[in-house]
Amino acid sequence: MFDKLKTVEKRYNDLNELLSDPKIIAQQSEFQKFAKEQAELTPIVKRFKDLQKFDQQLEESKKILQEEQDPEMLEMVEEDLAKVEIQKQKAEEDLKILLLPKDPRDERNVIVEIRAGTGGEEAALFSNDLFRMYSRYAEENKWQVEILSSNLTGKGGFKEVIFNISGKGVYSRLKYEGGTHRVQRVPDTESQGRIHTSAVTVAVLPEVEDVDIKINPSDIKIDVYRASGPGGQSVNTTDSAVRLTYVPTGMIVTCQDEKSQHKNRDKAMKVLRARLYDEEQKKMHDEQASERKQQVGSGDRSERIRTYNFPQERVTDHRIGLTLHKLSAIMEGSLDEVVDALSLHFQSEALKGNSEN
Repeated sequence: MFDKLKTVEKRYNDLNELLSDPKIIAQQSEFQKFAKEQAELTPIVKRFKDLQKFDQQLEESKKILQEEQDPEMLEMVEEDLAKVEIQKQKAEEDLKILLLPKDPRDERNVIVEIRAGTGGEEAALFSNDLFRMYSRYAEENKWQVEILSSNLTGKGGFKEVIFNISGKGVYSRLKYEGGTHRVQRVPDTESQGRIHTSAVTVAVLPEVEDVDIKINPSDIKIDVYRASGPGGQSVNTTDSAVRLTYVPTGMIVTCQDEKSQHKNRDKAMKVLRARLYDEEQKKMHDEQASERKQQVGSGDRSERIRTYNFPQERVTDHRIGLTLHKLSAIMEGSLDEVVDALSLHFQSEALKGNSEN
């Protein structure tokens, strides 16, 4: 690992020189490329410097132990030595994680699909709650949210809502949210105060461009129709709603939220591209079992990943055994504690996979 870190440090120093070169500064695209690479290497180099500092402190402390005679001074040095040993071990673990290959999709925007599962109207209402939770989390991170498609119920829930979240590092923070989210609470319609259990599925897809996946236009069947709202209420009087059918697989995407047929078609294409890309990724994971071990949420969305228990103010993520009694704050978008714990867990799993291969 030390040799690899020295190589990273050398590259970081070379980049510093390049970024101060007037010729590079004048070439905006080159400058941005080098600046991005430098930003990616900065946390590694910073932690490596910490490690080197701890090594130096340990060497100095061991030297003092060999030469010092005063018992009180020896005791102090031994205490410092123990603390620095712990700090060094932590720096080494951090560096192992920082050196893991980056997921090239981490900086992408995402398309989130939330669908009501078992539980009828209560599941639809919880779909709305989850949409609000992710919207609040996006707001905290200064990300942008745009609804691509939605299917409202008469009581204000979502049978389905598909939305785009754009901003810095969105996929890296939300990629572990895909799966079945279970809610346990007393519905407003429950007269006897009984707790009901409902389920909602969440899919998180990295947004893709045409360069990521090629779609033959002849493989897409396009239908237009008049949009309608809850209870059949007319949303507009033109055929603006769009239904795309990807003929090779029968995959269907509909969008009717915009009054413009052109905008609905663009949004539907965005969702279709993301879903097809996700299917390609799942195929690749299935074919490469060793890689699949290092990937999370490789497509099995039937797995129950999290339970939201309202009477106990409890949220439990079953994948990592994390339980937090702060449901209200989490539903208001305070997701960082959950997201950080998931990221650390799966990075550690990837680290184990690397060491085994």
